[in-house]
Amino acid sequence: MKPLLRLKPYLLRYKKTLLWGIVTVIGSNIFTVVQPWFLGRAVDDLKRSIDTNTLLLSDFAMWAGLIVGFSVIAGIFTFLTRQTIIVTSRHIEFDLRNDFLAHLQKLHYPYFQNTPTGDLMAHATNDIGAVRNVLGPGIMYPSDTLMTFTMVLTLMMITDWSLTLLALIPLPLVSIVVYLLGNSIHVKSMERQEKFSLLTTRAQENLSGIRVIKSYVRELHEIDRFSTLSRDYLKKNLVLARVQSLMWPLMFLLVGFSIIITIYFGGLRVIEGELSIGSFSAFLAYLVMLIWPVIAFGWVMSMLQQGAASMQRLCRIWDTEPEIRDNAGTDHSIRSIDGEIELKNMTFTHKNTLKPTLTNIDLKIDRGMTVALVGYTGSGKSTLVNLIPRLYDSTSGELLIDGKDIRSIPLEVLRSSIGIVPQETFLFSDTIADNIRYGSDSTSHEALEQAADIAQIAKDVKEFPKQFETMIGERGITLSGGQKQRASIARAIMREPKILILDDSLSSVDTYTEEEILHRLRTFMKGRTSIIISHRISTVKDADLIVVLDKGGIVERGTHEELVAHGGIYADLHEKQLLERELEEL
Repeated sequence: MKPLLRLKPYLLRYKKTLLWGIVTVIGSNIFTVVQPWFLGRAVDDLKRSIDTNTLLLSDFAMWAGLIVGFSVIAGIFTFLTRQTIIVTSRHIEFDLRNDFLAHLQKLHYPYFQNTPTGDLMAHATNDIGAVRNVLGPGIMYPSDTLMTFTMVLTLMMITDWSLTLLALIPLPLVSIVVYLLGNSIHVKSMERQEKFSLLTTRAQENLSGIRVIKSYVRELHEIDRFSTLSRDYLKKNLVLARVQSLMWPLMFLLVGFSIIITIYFGGLRVIEGELSIGSFSAFLAYLVMLIWPVIAFGWVMSMLQQGAASMQRLCRIWDTEPEIRDNAGTDHSIRSIDGEIELKNMTFTHKNTLKPTLTNIDLKIDRGMTVALVGYTGSGKSTLVNLIPRLYDSTSGELLIDGKDIRSIPLEVLRSSIGIVPQETFLFSDTIADNIRYGSDSTSHEALEQAADIAQIAKDVKEFPKQFETMIGERGITLSGGQKQRASIARAIMREPKILILDDSLSSVDTYTEEEILHRLRTFMKGRTSIIISHRISTVKDADLIVVLDKGGIVERGTHEELVAHGGIYADLHEKQLLERELEEL
């Protein structure tokens, strides 16, 4: 139950509304628990000589009217209870979802590389829903049943204290049942939620990779895998249901023993004249009113255990501290950067790996330079540029921006000054205009068109039905690979970055369009720093500096002419690409 204590700040946020909810619970109970007393008086009045002609004018009619009237008032209070406590639980659920996503946004990039998306989706849906049940029914029913139990028990003791003690003999067993089954429910709930996460992850991967599945005709294979996970989830649900199903019958059984005891010993007292029929009827009505609190107690405990299990899973994420964040060493007086980059003896090693990805990197990029990174696949090019916006932090060495340690620059200032187009192009299911404007505060249509023109996507957009307002599918599926890359480049240009990073983002563009984009970029990026990663020599040959990486280290650097003359890796790549072009022409 300890994880549920983390909900205290959310409850305090709505304490006034919850307090009114408790007041309505008290009102509902007051107008409910007095009704059996009215019933007892009405039954005693029936013992007198009343016929059908005088029934409506008798005290019996008055008691019946009071029962109806009090039931109506109790119903109004119950409605107000739901409008306060249950509605508040929905507001807290809203806050939990927002805080959950906000925390995820703060987490470091490697966290998402090691955590399945489907698992996070399960947390955001199923787990938060289970926690909401604790905040709504989990507050309303315990407060309602506790007050009902207290008030009813008091009135029963006033009516006949000895009979009350006899009737309560089976009830202590309820605590034992709840304790024994509660822990089991908590464990089974955790296991069920873990299976649900696996199921959600599999569904998400199937939908994201549907083109691969269809291309390889693996539909039946995926259906079988999903069915296996669904069956495992079903089994966990059934195990939990079996445990829960034991609680309800046991509650009814224990309450049934109380009723049997009451009828037997109470009946003897009525026969002996120690208790009136009306009082006995009222006593039985009170005992029946105890049935719900006793049963609800078990139901609420089951709900609390499930909510605690879900909250424990959520707390694992909330307790995960972002490894990359502003800290005591951050200089918040820095408001902007110019774009000079320097790496000094920098080494980087991914977690859970023994071999460094980058080793002893020394590189200085002056403001306004265009630097190209070239190398074989896996040489560390993408890792190097990911260190600049601090998607990763270097393991050792220094990375300086404008002569300042990168860790001293506020993250928001650093990243808002960088435009990066990653290898894996991602577009949102939105309009082309909104995708290009993403990351920029500008709403200028002129700036939008300028960015689209530089990226050479403008001419394609003009052929679309609604031009820039054309909706594209999920991940930009309605666009070709080249169009997606150019739209992503336009998005990076739109924010007018001090540092522009193109990570192999022209691979799906033909050479003519590539030359047009690079020509326009040189004009746009004057006075700004550009870093281009590419396997094409044609893309990088005009860069101010070309850096060749191999096995995580810099092995060559220079201009195009210098590296070709040097005869190393770059020259080898250049020669192979020239040969490929000649073969294509033939």
